[in-house]
Amino acid sequence: MDAIHSIALAAGLAWASGLRLYAVLFFAGLLARLGYLDLPDNLHVLTHWAVLSASGFMFCVEFFADKIPALDSVWDALNTFVRIPAGAVLAAMALGSHDPAWMLAGAVLGGTLAAGSHLTKAGTRALINTSPEPFSNIAASTSEDALVLGGLWSAIFHPLVFLALLAVSILGAIWLLPKLWRGVRYVYGNLVGSPATLQA
Repeated sequence: MDAIHSIALAAGLAWASGLRLYAVLFFAGLLARLGYLDLPDNLHVLTHWAVLSASGFMFCVEFFADKIPALDSVWDALNTFVRIPAGAVLAAMALGSHDPAWMLAGAVLGGTLAAGSHLTKAGTRALINTSPEPFSNIAASTSEDALVLGGLWSAIFHPLVFLALLAVSILGAIWLLPKLWRGVRYVYGNLVGSPATLQA
């Protein structure tokens, strides 16, 4: 696997882990086990039946949990402590066969990519959950499913296209994140009331 493919795979695994970690683990392992994906040696562990069973089970749990309003935000909050470090580890392992320096760089950038995609997702879904109807939540979740699968596919088979789209999405996330979290704080402040209101 050449450097461009390795970088695209590492970035794709890290970015997608911030959205759907268990889907990433399951589908990457399954594709490799079926012979459609040539994983680096460090990631062959994903093809083990125990890893596939665990990641497949958690993928099913997350698939449904992510489509239930409010529960999806609780799920996102809990998975903050899983998705980000997992994204760092996957990126590091994807680049581990090149050089220890690449491995460390992969861990740093992979964790950052996973954090960015996770926080963007969590902030967006927190705002969507303010809507009383469940359909916007289901539509957003289904779109994320498709985005992850499409992103992984392009990272594997069209690495340069994926890296270009990833650069655009990073710029978009940098622009969007502050606005999302201001919106979340505003909505949360309206729900619990201002300090002045609570003291009155």
